[in-house]
Amino acid sequence: MSEQNDASQDRDLPASESKLNKAREQGQVARSRDLSSALGLGAGLAALIGLGGSLLESSRVLLGNALRIDARLLAETPGLADQRLFEWTVQLGSQALVAVMPILLICALGAIVGQLALGGTAWTTHPLMPDFNRLNPMQGLSRLLSKHHLMESLKLLLIVALLMLVAYGYVRSHVSELPGLNRLDTVAALSTSVDWLKGGALMLLSVLVLAALIDAPLQWKRHHDELKMTMQEAKQEAKEQEGDPHVRARIKGRQRELARSRMLAAVPQASVIVTNPTHFAVALRYDEGSMGAPKVVAKGVDLLAAKIREIATESGVPVLEAPPLARALYAHARLGMEVPPALYTAVAQVLAYIYQLRMHLQAAMPGRQVPELPSQLDVPQDLDPGVSAALDELDQEASDDTPMTQESR
Repeated sequence: MSEQNDASQDRDLPASESKLNKAREQGQVARSRDLSSALGLGAGLAALIGLGGSLLESSRVLLGNALRIDARLLAETPGLADQRLFEWTVQLGSQALVAVMPILLICALGAIVGQLALGGTAWTTHPLMPDFNRLNPMQGLSRLLSKHHLMESLKLLLIVALLMLVAYGYVRSHVSELPGLNRLDTVAALSTSVDWLKGGALMLLSVLVLAALIDAPLQWKRHHDELKMTMQEAKQEAKEQEGDPHVRARIKGRQRELARSRMLAAVPQASVIVTNPTHFAVALRYDEGSMGAPKVVAKGVDLLAAKIREIATESGVPVLEAPPLARALYAHARLGMEVPPALYTAVAQVLAYIYQLRMHLQAAMPGRQVPELPSQLDVPQDLDPGVSAALDELDQEASDDTPMTQESR
């Protein structure tokens, strides 16, 4: 029991979207009866105001028919008279129902909107499933004596008391005017009655609106508080959503293999392979007609770099040793993207060299000098990881030697 209490006290994490959706699937959504009642009565009052003229006319006709009794009903035999009287009563009831049906439908529509306004729709058959725990008298007694049920009962009694108090005050303020209805004609008496009905409904509506403004936020908060999660539940849900770690690892490994295969398939279309020569390999492709700048179509280190060089050799793609440029491209150029602008000049020197080399091979003229790659490519030192690492080592050595220099002085 203590463990359960501790677990309930640890529910301080807000409910996740997944848990809210599961609760909705089971029919657990925030609902406010006071909001539904207020919107239902408000919609009925609006309908009464809008349809007051037609309702008044229907009431006048219905009252006239009710006070007019066909004398033939009294002249018939008793059995037949009773039958015709019953038919006449049913006819009057049908006319009354037709007269008030629009207002009743609008009231029902307002109540439905009030039910859905706070928690939305929840299409599920889960609450209809048989639950034998509800037949347990002890659990039923515990629900009746629960804090939530007692608070709801107290709230309902308070609202009913306020409604009765408001209705009593309103009727008492107009009871003295009731004898005056006898001196009015039928239309005026009905019109006055409808006005009294509107005023009384408005007073009752004010009480329900006040109750709804208090109850709706409390019901929403209570619903989310009941669905709060412990840290363990949050971790378990995250694990379920993300899946088995071993399965995720296999999926990621397969994705890496597919990406590597696509990358290696692009090596034969490269213009040049820039190498370290052993650790790094970067494949560049440039098409003057369709590209604004050279793009990196493949890059790798160690075994992958060796595979890139192997495919390039088999495909006849030039492989060029330029360690600073290879390191800089591998560190700062993104696969499938153009080379960084800071390396445009160095890459242009390499491509120009490859172009001159191809022209020389195509010409195949004896005695013609083979073009040479510039000894110093224009690679910024801050983009070369090798230079940056060397400078860091020099700075570290200098900082280590500083105390010794001061002592020697």
